[in-house]
Amino acid sequence: MQTLTPTNTPGLTLTRLGYGAMQLPGPGVWGPPADRPYALAIVRRAADAGVTHFDTSAAYGPDVANALLREALSPYPAGLTIATKVGVDRAPDGAFLAAASPDQLTAQVQQNLATLGVDQLPLVYLRVGGDGLLPPGPTPFADSYAALADLRAAGLISHLGLSGCTVAQLKAAEAIAPVVAVQNRFFLFDRSSADVLGECEQRGIAFVPYFPLAAGMELPHAAQRAALQAVADRHGASRAQVTIAWLLAHSPAILAIPGTKNPAHLEENLAAADLALDGAEVTALDGISVLID
Repeated sequence: MQTLTPTNTPGLTLTRLGYGAMQLPGPGVWGPPADRPYALAIVRRAADAGVTHFDTSAAYGPDVANALLREALSPYPAGLTIATKVGVDRAPDGAFLAAASPDQLTAQVQQNLATLGVDQLPLVYLRVGGDGLLPPGPTPFADSYAALADLRAAGLISHLGLSGCTVAQLKAAEAIAPVVAVQNRFFLFDRSSADVLGECEQRGIAFVPYFPLAAGMELPHAAQRAALQAVADRHGASRAQVTIAWLLAHSPAILAIPGTKNPAHLEENLAAADLALDGAEVTALDGISVLID
């Protein structure tokens, strides 16, 4: 399986195809899964296939995704990276809320350490509202990131990342402590974070699009559907596989973390890592976001 080592972080190597654990809890990312052994089997299959990059958060469940990863993968093998997110909490109705004061972040880091069963978190993203999907909280961004940098200096975190950030926030964070990965919305039909991806490429930072399939399979125009299906047909592949393959081909800085609770979809996603698109196909898909009926 292909791997990526961020050039600004020689000690960290991630499989370019990872596994996102957001779908493991119950509906609405809330409560336990309907079939716990089934969920555990999915995680173990991903690891057995060579995936060493798992993405989670204590907010998923809450604590459900972390507990499932721990049960499925512990004792964790050398080289396994579990990335988690902080800066967000859940309301009683399940809504995601900004929670990024220094005290809240310290509590969330401790919560992730406890539920994952580790002494140090390999990679922690600060979830911010730069992409418009999380209403910003009252704590200034620099104060939040500085608090995580202090926890990193204390040995509780190995590497830091940002999720949902702007270029300005990325630059501000880099002035405080190194950013090794950015997790933003970016997929076949939404390139709104292209400027952030470009900044990551220049700085040697890994770029990890979230929801690469759920969002990427929205097909608003017939011309887009036809262009994507044409590439899929040439390879005998699904549109979802082509979507993943395009992400990996679009930029060497990109990692993909599709999540699923369906074993067949997991096998599809794993196979997509080996789907080689030629230059003409990548160029055609690069232009797909501007196609209209």
